[in-house]
Amino acid sequence: MRNEYAADVGLSEADLAGDWHTQFARWFADAVAFGLAEPNAMIVGTADTTGRPSARTVLLKGYGPDGFVFYTNHASRKGTEAAANPYASLVFPWFPMQRQVVVAGVVEPVDRAETEAYFATRPRASQLGAWASPQSQVIPDRATLEERYRAAAERFPDGTPIPAPPHWGGLRVRPDSVEFWQGRAGRLHDRLLFRRTGGAAWTAGAAWTVERLAP
Repeated sequence: MRNEYAADVGLSEADLAGDWHTQFARWFADAVAFGLAEPNAMIVGTADTTGRPSARTVLLKGYGPDGFVFYTNHASRKGTEAAANPYASLVFPWFPMQRQVVVAGVVEPVDRAETEAYFATRPRASQLGAWASPQSQVIPDRATLEERYRAAAERFPDGTPIPAPPHWGGLRVRPDSVEFWQGRAGRLHDRLLFRRTGGAAWTAGAAWTVERLAP
């Protein structure tokens, strides 16, 4: 199985925005306009304290100069790995557009007020699910999960506000590098990397350089 990449227009240094988050906003808008299914889906890679990696797909829920935000049960595998080894990589696999964005950086929890504000916007069923699911833990069967959901629904009956669980919240990946990958013919892809060379990644004083990587 092989698909030839043949983008009409490549990605040159002159094409890039002045900073990675503006460039990401441009490409994200392109992905939405293209009609990709869940353009905010991203692969999150974490590792435990021994360096053994794991990856899964989650949904991006916010981004800006301070990084990329997603939400999870902090007791899940990704949550415990991010707490013990606070580094992660993100991949946005926009293959129908022959594009990828690859991020690497430090992981930190978002503040509780931000978590609670986002949680309040979730559908009620998803809010109950956050209380019901012991994410990444072994459970005996599907019936156990459904019973936990029923118990959560009884605890928070219709019309009752559902607070964010204490074990649930946002994680922000503050990037040290953001790569923009554009497929090209002959596998001679364009790969332009914003790499932080100094300062905090989310401050106006951060220093960044742009490098071209060989495909």
